[in-house]
Amino acid sequence: MIKVDEISLPIGFTEKEIKENCAKKLKISSKNIKNIEIIKLSLDARRKNNIKYIASVAIEIDEKLQSKFKHIEFKIDRAGLEYKQKTIEKSPIIVGFGPSGMFSGLALARMGLKPIIIEQGKPVDERIKDVEKFWKEGKLNRFSNVQFGEGGAGTFSDGKLNSNTSNNFTRKVINELYNMGGPKEILYTAKPHIGSDNLQKIVKNIREEIIKLGGKVLFSCKMTEISVKNNKLSEIIVLNLCNNEKFTLSTNHLLLCLGHSARDTFKMLFTHNILIKQKPFAIGVRIEQSQKKINDAQYGKNYDKRLPNADYKLVVHLPNNRNVFSFCMCPGGHVVASSSAEEEIVTNGMSFYARDGKNANAALLVNVTTDDFGSNHPLAGIEFQSKYEKLAFNLGGGNFVAPAQSVGSFLKGKRINEIKTLSTTYRPDIKITDISKCLPSFVTESLKVALPLLDNKLKGFASEENILIAIESRSSCPITIVRDENFQSSIKGIFPVGEGAGYAGGIITSAQDGIKVSEAIYNSLN
Repeated sequence: MIKVDEISLPIGFTEKEIKENCAKKLKISSKNIKNIEIIKLSLDARRKNNIKYIASVAIEIDEKLQSKFKHIEFKIDRAGLEYKQKTIEKSPIIVGFGPSGMFSGLALARMGLKPIIIEQGKPVDERIKDVEKFWKEGKLNRFSNVQFGEGGAGTFSDGKLNSNTSNNFTRKVINELYNMGGPKEILYTAKPHIGSDNLQKIVKNIREEIIKLGGKVLFSCKMTEISVKNNKLSEIIVLNLCNNEKFTLSTNHLLLCLGHSARDTFKMLFTHNILIKQKPFAIGVRIEQSQKKINDAQYGKNYDKRLPNADYKLVVHLPNNRNVFSFCMCPGGHVVASSSAEEEIVTNGMSFYARDGKNANAALLVNVTTDDFGSNHPLAGIEFQSKYEKLAFNLGGGNFVAPAQSVGSFLKGKRINEIKTLSTTYRPDIKITDISKCLPSFVTESLKVALPLLDNKLKGFASEENILIAIESRSSCPITIVRDENFQSSIKGIFPVGEGAGYAGGIITSAQDGIKVSEAIYNSLN
């Protein structure tokens, strides 16, 4: 096949139009083009009167023309994780089955190392029922919720596959997600996303592949202790949450694929003197808006309805040295209750693959420095998070009702009981109140300065009827579990991995980190 770049395509383009555009660029007849494969596709909406797609395409042409275009030959890479088999005396143990745990497990299983995965939550089908009950009735299962369970926090998200770096690991992760049931578009779109509905199927397929290769996945099992001898891990103690019985597992390789909300595990590790450092993070609210208004702002009011619901990414740097930025924007999505502990409110965003809901939402965050924690203790950032999550719970009045306020009220101080807002997607419910009572003062002040500035960048972003729902506090982890050049912690045999360890932020980077650590273990074996 050969590669053709910078192909301009109209909204709603057809295969015929792709062939014709490629033929025109190569100065050949479209009849000479046999097969086509899109390898990159992005939407160009810079000129609202001429919105179009820009594509790179791999095409197969008649043999008689191939020598003429040898300089642009191209091979499509669909390879996933492939390794020569090795054996090991004791199986590696993975704690946590989010993106880093899944891809660590998949890599180790493909290496022939038969990993054992410990996950305190439930399999995804059972987990969905627990989450739905929580959203409907406000009844939280501490071990099976939006944060904990098969697939991790990413399962109940938009499933964005963004990464600041594009490398061989990125391609392998996306290829595996496609091979495990992801939509084909993730292979080539500039801003790929899977959707929570597809993720629920994919995580199950990854688990089944690991088991087929000899691995084990132990659900409703929680690591409660570690045994260390001469600064080296010897075994872990696991609690079966179904029968409340404990058992031990011995290993030389423990991969801590913890999510950012594994607070009790962080505290347990700290008691064993594992080296943990504070890390800056961010805190704020989830802003909910009319998706139509976002579309109008991004595409123009007379936009073609065949266009996908628009997204945005905004940031403003303030004179007080704070940054206010959007994060995890979900077009046509839902604001979801994401608590993992009693009497704490946590919000997040989720959307399905179609992204066809009436509302858009995004986290609107303010950077938090370690100086804001008020303590030098390595876990002070966790206490900082928890403090404001509890204030939000109390302000909402209990039962995981979230405090909320219209942008108009927040900025102009209108009377709370007279606010008129667009309908929210948050469940169980919201309570209209003064959200500044559950936010750090510097966050409130920064948001009030930033909202009008962000509206200048995207008209309608800070419309008065938009809703601010508190509190968004789990965008990243406020700690780093320190590791060396061999990916090991201060206790040998323990490998901190992914977002909860402070080395990733999102599905792709977490999965990449899981693969990197697994490959380091693989390469260390004889």
